[in-house]
Amino acid sequence: MNYADYAVVFRALSDETRLKITEMLVGGELCACKILESLSITQPTLSYHMKILCDSGLVKGRRDGAWMRYSLSRNKIALLTKFFMTMNHRSDLPK
Repeated sequence: MNYADYAVVFRALSDETRLKITEMLVGGELCACKILESLSITQPTLSYHMKILCDSGLVKGRRDGAWMRYSLSRNKIALLTKFFMTMNHRSDLPK
């Protein structure tokens, strides 16, 4: 992943609602209806946020009949974790 790819993910995470959705998905795949039940937003607003999260590659969506189901991309999470771990182990950063 290059810096531009990281920037897209960080922009996607720069919104409180999208952070909440991401945290909800840590527990596993969720139907859009379950996400809506937990947030005080409309369905079009949820679609907007999910498009940003999916476009960033952080979240994957799949159609299940009339519903969309969403899950975190474990590969993207692993890349972000590696990015932060690399930063954490850099000797030139202040302690």
